[in-house]
Formats: sequence, structure tokens, C-alpha cells
Amino acid sequence: MNKIIQIIAEEFNIKPIQVENTVKLIDEGNTIPFIARYRKEVTGNLSDEVLRNLNERLTYLRNLEKRKEEVIKIIDEQGKLTDELLVGIGTAKTLAEVEDLYRPYKQKKRTRAIIAKEKGLEPLAKIIMEQKEEKSILEIAKEYINEEKDIKTEDEAISGAKDIIAEDISDSAKYRKYIKGACYREALIETKATKPEEKSNYEMYYDYKEEIKKIPSHRILAINRGEKEEFIKVKLSKPEEKILYYIEKDIIKGSTQFEKILKDTILDSYKRLIEPSIEREIRSDLTEKAEEQAIKVFGENAKQLLLGAPLKNLVVMGFDPAYRTGCKIAVIDETGKLLDTTTVYPTAPQNDVDGAKKVLLELIKKHHINMIAIGNGTASRESEMFVSNLIKEADHEVYYAIVSEAGASVYSASKLATEEYPDINVSLRGAISIARRLQDPLAELVKIDPKAIGVGQYQHDVDQKKLSESLTGVVEDAVNKVGVDLNTATPSLLSYVSGINKTIAKNIVSYRNENGKFKNRKQLLKVSKLGNVAFEQCAGFVRIFEGDNPLEITSVHPESYEVAEKLLAKLGFEKNDLLDKSKLSEIKIKLGNVNISKLSEELNVGSLTLEDIIKELSKPGRDPREEMPKPILRSDVLKIEDLKEGMVLNGTVRNVIDFGAFIDIGVKHDGLVHISELSEKYIKNPRAVVSVGDIVKVKVLSVDLEKQKVALSMRGIE
Repeated sequence: MNKIIQIIAEEFNIKPIQVENTVKLIDEGNTIPFIARYRKEVTGNLSDEVLRNLNERLTYLRNLEKRKEEVIKIIDEQGKLTDELLVGIGTAKTLAEVEDLYRPYKQKKRTRAIIAKEKGLEPLAKIIMEQKEEKSILEIAKEYINEEKDIKTEDEAISGAKDIIAEDISDSAKYRKYIKGACYREALIETKATKPEEKSNYEMYYDYKEEIKKIPSHRILAINRGEKEEFIKVKLSKPEEKILYYIEKDIIKGSTQFEKILKDTILDSYKRLIEPSIEREIRSDLTEKAEEQAIKVFGENAKQLLLGAPLKNLVVMGFDPAYRTGCKIAVIDETGKLLDTTTVYPTAPQNDVDGAKKVLLELIKKHHINMIAIGNGTASRESEMFVSNLIKEADHEVYYAIVSEAGASVYSASKLATEEYPDINVSLRGAISIARRLQDPLAELVKIDPKAIGVGQYQHDVDQKKLSESLTGVVEDAVNKVGVDLNTATPSLLSYVSGINKTIAKNIVSYRNENGKFKNRKQLLKVSKLGNVAFEQCAGFVRIFEGDNPLEITSVHPESYEVAEKLLAKLGFEKNDLLDKSKLSEIKIKLGNVNISKLSEELNVGSLTLEDIIKELSKPGRDPREEMPKPILRSDVLKIEDLKEGMVLNGTVRNVIDFGAFIDIGVKHDGLVHISELSEKYIKNPRAVVSVGDIVKVKVLSVDLEKQKVALSMRGIE
């Protein structure tokens, strides 16, 4: 275990005691959000992201140690464990290295080498490898002719011996390590079109080559998809001469009668056994790394989207665009409660613009709607034009915003949506989801499978289990960063709170329905299946507004209530003053002037915990998402034909990928800012400059009307 702690400490550049303490907390069953937020003193203030990566690495290293023990035991049982092998397995840093060392001892199917050994040709293979015998190889081989064992000639005996040698070479961990290293340094990935005349999304790969050490993740995944869809063939071009020379130099001992036999055998071993498996391993390794990167990109984008600023205190009309079946409309109040639904037909083929206008203007007036959220799917463009004209005729100011409807249809048909709106038509549920996404992105998006959020890069091509695990962690971190109103939260939202699973989430809502609003956090202990352990994990992340204790509108944990009250008392306040707006600014000023190191000693609390308490008491009940950029609200429509080179516009970052960012500038298709156009300085990662949800100024570089593509830049804008 100490070895694992040392490895992690070095890799993460943190102290071994931080790793040791964190591992202990994880093993005790504490969740990552809880450790990150309430055990800063113990971990040395490690962030949730570092903690998740550390946990992942810990799992890998523990599995590695377990596999080493299994392999050593199997080889030892065969009576073939040497000191050298023991050291080799013990010092292996990856599972792949362990498997390479185990390879010669693995039970194999009946290979050509196994058949040759059964025929008694192993001694002949040994003679050829030793290269000492001066007697002619044909004379030596003659001794192995055996009609019963189906060895009729000297050549057949030599051929069988060569099969044994070829497999031994192929099984050598030393050669495999060298070959993989040489390939990673020098190999090229080459792609060719299967049908060059056919148009596709993979045309850039119809005749393409790139060094594997330089190829970025998104190109690996694009190539994999192109190969899967049979538009391209893929191969690795390896430094074959160098590889063969290395093995020959190691095996062949000068100019003897065995030289040609061994050269032929080495070539056969490489071509028939080593090259295909090494190619598979390298392609698999490249894919795994590319998938890891894609999952990371998706996670970062999803987190930003989930933490999008809510638009509070607005009555919102959700507008789910369509053609033939009509545009679905849902009106929700400031709390997200459904007020009204209808269907209008302003788009083709009906084109009932006047009828739709009349119905919607009546709804706008009746419910005093401030905002229209338009889904960005089919017929979005025509719907936007209709809405921009509609709001000009409203009797008060109304704005609209384009909202991503990714996953809305998945939600609409889900069991959850049926439970929420049993009497509402499936198609209208999508409009409700679109309206609520604008009002509170986090509360709505947690109802959808994170994969359907639509801010990734090849998310459907990656390992779905790993993607789900990663995204669950991302959603947990987002939910726990914001906190959850215990008296309004849905089971979907509650189930992502630290320590609360789906069953407990449903039990909380049932308890609330039966007993009325929660008045304090301690009441959670009355909820079925929510014991002391779950309470400790979840208590700080739930909020109770208008409850018994003003501290419960903050993320101050119950274990720190006493400290918080003593701190307020020292400054001349009590906890109820947190609800008095006239005293808040004074509390904030006094908290800003405290001496943290001195006060942490007086109150017998860690300085990091005290800092967190001070931050919370300075802004009680404040939603951290309020600091995020608000959605761009529009009142008029822009067409791609209106765009001109050099035009400067405001846009919303919709997706950040390895090669740049897609920006919504209010035309049908998002424009692309290539990584080279994101900053005046050279950057390796677009996320160093932009995040999903950011509002940015962009300049139009070019417009391709035929392909409906817009190239943008963030450079050189005054």
C-alpha cells in the first residue's frame, strides 16, 4: 500500500500524507464531493477534480497489484518462476507490461509451436538457437524424422523447430517492449479510401498519414469511425527494418549455417505473430487514450452547461419547433409549475402565422410572459423568425433565447417524464423541458441521461461504461457545488446529492409530501433508509429556506454550526441576523477583516474550514451560478445571408472540442472558432480560453453559404 501511496504522490505532485489521508477517507465510504468540501484540512485542500483522478488512479494501481499477485501465483504453480521474472513483474508499471511478461506462460490454443513441441522438436529448436553445432543441420534434423509423428522429411523437422522459435520470439517481453517503443516513436497511421469516388465526412482521410506520437485524440476517433463505417482502411506503417535488425542482432551469433534459418524465422515471427498483435495493441491503446480525452472534454463541457446561470423570477414560454405536427407550446411560472399548453402551426406545411400569433399573444398577455425559450432543433430557424415578429406586437417587453434541446425527446418519453406529467402528451413534455432549461438548467438537465446533453466529441463512440461513470461524477460535483433546495428538489436532483441514492431521494420526496416542508436538516434522519452516515454526507449540500435555522440556507455543515455561531457572536451578531438584509453588508465587512489564523486557534477549527464558513456567512443563500454568464436574450433574428466578413458579434459558446469551439451567433448553424483563432498567444487547449456558456465577442472570417458553415475568430477584436 505504501508503494501505491508513493506512486500517486509523485504523479500528482502532492505529499504522501495527503494521499494517505485521502485514501483512508475514500475507503471509509466518504463521497468525493463530501471529501472535497468538508475534509479540506485532512486532504490538504485537494479539489474535487484532483480527488476523482486520484480515486481513479488508486483503483488502477490496486488492480495492477492484484493482477501481479495472480500472475506470480500461476507461474509459480507451473514451477517456472525465476528471480528475474519476479523482479520484472514486481517493477512493471502497467497492466500491459504484466501481460507481456505472463504471455509465455499463458495457456494457449493449439498453435503450430505447440504441435511441434508435441512432435518432440523442442531439442532441435534449442540446437538452432544455440548455433554451436558444427554437424550439418540436415544431418541433425534427420534424427527427428518420425513417420508416426508425421515428420516425413528433414525440412518438416526444421520447419517445426522454426515454429517453436518463432513463438518464443513473439512471446519475449523484451522484444515486445522494444517494438512498441519503436512504433510509438516512429510509426505512422495511414488511411486510404475504400471508395475514393464516394463523398463522405471522411474525405480528408481518403489518403492520409500522420505520426502516431503526434496525432490528436479527435482524429483517432474520426479515423476509427470512418473505418467502422467502411469509408477508409487503416494501417500502421512501422519501422520494420529497425525492428528486425534489433532482434537479429540479439539472437544471431555471427555467420553460421543457422544464420539464414534464424533470419527467416525472425521475419516469420514478426510478420505472422508479433506485428498483427502489436498493431491491435497500439490501436487499442491510442483509442483508449483518445476516449479518455473525449470523456474528459465531454465532462468539462457538461459541467459548464449544468452550471449555466438560471433565469429566476420569470414566466417562460417553452417553444418546441416542428413542421407538420406543429410547434408545441408550454408556459411555466417562476417556480417551474406548468400553467398552460397548446400547439400552433406557424411553419410549413400549414403556415398558419396569423392563427398562431393570435393564440400566443393571448397567452403572453394572460400569463404576463417575459421570456420565450425556443428549442434549437428542426424548424428552429423559421420558429425564431416567427417569434421575433410576434414579440414586436406584445403589449409588454418580451425576449427570446435559443435553448439546446439535446435530450429533450429522450426525457419526454422517459418513465420520469410520465411520472411528472402523466396527463400531458409526450410531445408537449419537450416544450416544458425547454422552458425549464432556461429557468434552471441544472434542475432540468439532471433528468436526462448525461450522454444526451450534446456537448461532446464522439461521445457515442467511446466506452459507454467509463463515460457514464465520468458523467455521473461531473453531475454530482455540479449539483453539490450549487446545493439543493430540500423543499422543492425533484428525486432526479436529490439522487445526485452526496450520500443520497435514488431510493433515498424518492423517500425524501414521499416524506415531504406526507409531512409538509422540511423545517431543519435533522428531520432528514426521519426519512426511511437515511441513516447517520448518509446524513453526514448529504447534510451540508441541502438548503432549507424559511426553516428553523438560518445557517441551513448556506453550505455550513451541521458539524460546524457551533463554530459558525461563535464566530458570529465574536463579531456581535447572531445567526438570525443572516436573514436581515440591513445587517448583511455589515456582517460581510466584519467577516472580511477577521484574522483567520488567530481566529482558527481561538475557535479550535482548521483555517481552511474557517475560510469556507466565512465565505458562506458572507453570502448566505446565494446561488454560485449567479456569477456565470447569462444567456444572450434576443429580440430580432439574424440570417446567415446577413453575415459579412469582418462583422463583430456577440455569441454563446455551445461546445468546446480539442480543435476549437462552436459559437452560437444567432444564425441556424453554430460558427467554428478554430484553436488557432481563439487567442493571440499559442494555446494547446481551447478550454484554457473558453468554456461552454461563455458569452464572447467574435469576428466573422468567412461564410460558406453552400455548406452553411461560418468561420469565426476571437483574435484582433477591439
